[in-house]
Amino acid sequence: MAYRPHEQPVPVDPDVGIPDLIRRLTDDSKRLASDEVRLAKLELNESVRTGARGTLWLSLAFGVGVVALVALTIGLAAIIGRIANFNYWVGALVVGVVELALAYVLVKRGMKQFSKPSYTFEQTRESLKDTTAFVAMKRAD
Repeated sequence: MAYRPHEQPVPVDPDVGIPDLIRRLTDDSKRLASDEVRLAKLELNESVRTGARGTLWLSLAFGVGVVALVALTIGLAAIIGRIANFNYWVGALVVGVVELALAYVLVKRGMKQFSKPSYTFEQTRESLKDTTAFVAMKRAD
């Protein structure tokens, strides 16, 4: 095995016994597990913070979008009402029907998307069944 300059050689003491090596291995394993738990907590904390910020920005964008769509709806209704000899109720009715039709199309598309089967869940379930059968077979041996 070639020595790599970025790696530090591990000192080997030939007088160290097996119990001491096992104790060191146990201590290292405990430290590694503790470090992994600490890292997982830090990553989870960062993920929650990032998710909260993203949720805040999405909420603000949704609020601004709703206000903009209301203004657009009122504007379109007024324009169509003006074209219809200042009958603004006609403009409101036309815009309302167009928006309802758009909502219907979007709901149908969403329902169609939800009706598609989720392949990953079924694949995971089948994989777990295979693993269970394998473990049961190995125990029987």
